[in-house]
Amino acid sequence: MDTWTWIWILIGAVVVTAAISVTVLLVIQRLTHDAARHSADKIRSEAEKEAEHLLRDARVSAKGETIKMREECEAELKERRREQSNVEKRLAQREELLDRRADSMDAKLKNIERQENEIAQLRDRVSAREQELNKSISKQIDELERISGYSREEAREVLLEKLKNEVKNESGLLVRDVLEEARERSEKEAKRILTYAMQRYASDCTYERTTTTIPLPNDEMKGRIIGREGRNIRAIESATGVNILIDDTPEAVVISCFDPVRKEVARKLMEKLISDGRIHPTRIEELVKKISKELDEELFQVGEAAVLETGIPGVSPQIMRLLGRLKYRYSFSQNVLQHSLEAAYFMGIIAAELGLDEKKAKRIGLFHDLGKAIDHEVEGPHAQIGADVLRKHNEAKDVVHAVAAHHGEIEPESLYDILINICDTLSASRPGARSETTELYLKRLEQLETIAHEFPGVESCFALQAGREVRVVVTPEKIGEGEAQMLAKDICSRIENEMTYPGQIKVTIIRETRSVEYAK
Repeated sequence: MDTWTWIWILIGAVVVTAAISVTVLLVIQRLTHDAARHSADKIRSEAEKEAEHLLRDARVSAKGETIKMREECEAELKERRREQSNVEKRLAQREELLDRRADSMDAKLKNIERQENEIAQLRDRVSAREQELNKSISKQIDELERISGYSREEAREVLLEKLKNEVKNESGLLVRDVLEEARERSEKEAKRILTYAMQRYASDCTYERTTTTIPLPNDEMKGRIIGREGRNIRAIESATGVNILIDDTPEAVVISCFDPVRKEVARKLMEKLISDGRIHPTRIEELVKKISKELDEELFQVGEAAVLETGIPGVSPQIMRLLGRLKYRYSFSQNVLQHSLEAAYFMGIIAAELGLDEKKAKRIGLFHDLGKAIDHEVEGPHAQIGADVLRKHNEAKDVVHAVAAHHGEIEPESLYDILINICDTLSASRPGARSETTELYLKRLEQLETIAHEFPGVESCFALQAGREVRVVVTPEKIGEGEAQMLAKDICSRIENEMTYPGQIKVTIIRETRSVEYAK
């Protein structure tokens, strides 16, 4: 067999094989299609059965829900009917009550109408009676004018003048009695409170000086302080801002400055230079920086100690430093920081007695002279300067106002404003707290007598007890007994408005009539 024969045999075999494969695939496809159709018919039958079962269950469930909803609706309908019945009963009761009230109001209206008629009749009778009285009064006035010989206006003026004189005298006596009684009670209570405050606080009576004198080991040290051509003393004055006074006083130099802190820096500088012995401009500048830093820390510690001692919270560090500066500030030879602490203690004690805020009172007392720490740097009264500083540091308004008003430069608004004035005076006027020159003392006595002499009816007056009392002798023919009390009050008002003085001044009016005869 040749090659082509084998090729054709292979081709025939492939064709037969393909035909057989196609036949087998068709048979398999038909069998699969029949099986799928049978399975689909079975699934559809089961689905129809399941659907019928679910539909039956749904109908049963829906019927149960319908029955339940019907029962709930019937129950709600019954409840609403019951509520409606209750509302109808309440409305019926209210209607019955309103009917009863209407009947009562009708009865009251009838009663009011009856009373109005009676009042109208009574008013007519009163009017007729008034007319009769007016006629009778007119007749009596005419008869009185005929008998007295005065017209109505003249009699009124005479009567008013007489009543005026009597009332003036009686009012003066009454005012005197009332004032004396009130003064006795107030003085008794004030003395009790002030005595209690002074018993609670005790301080030394000292006179502190503002002039600083530095002792020297020898007169040769003066030359070293001055230096070659005065360069050392110029360096000291330039670095510290003070004046160094070197005179003929042996072994001593004097430091002079309006700023107490600068004066203290210069004092410490001089002591260190004298003890060290090295005096030249470079050394002076180094020591000034060091001492200034140490003193700043010291001032803060002093102010912090004052705040802790008085027990007031929430004080800013800047205010503490200003309080520390008061340690080197003096007023009439009294240390201002010590004076502020005294005022704070007095404020706290008296405020506790009066039922006020003790911490606020102490705060006002401690801060009242804060402006004196910088009054040489800022223009204006120290009370206003201190108030401005406190206002910048968010202090309470009543504290700021009390500090500004403690010298009477603005009107007081609260009891604290008056109390700080009292405590400031109490601390300043206690024995030994301050010194006063003879010239100022004599001037105050002269002013007291001058004020009293300016009133009419005053014969003479005398200032007594170091200016704490003035006795006024009046002419009895010009000043009555009742007018004497008013004169004392007027003199006190003049003294309060025109003078500055510690404590209080007693005004005594002396009125007496002397009858003198000689037996011959």
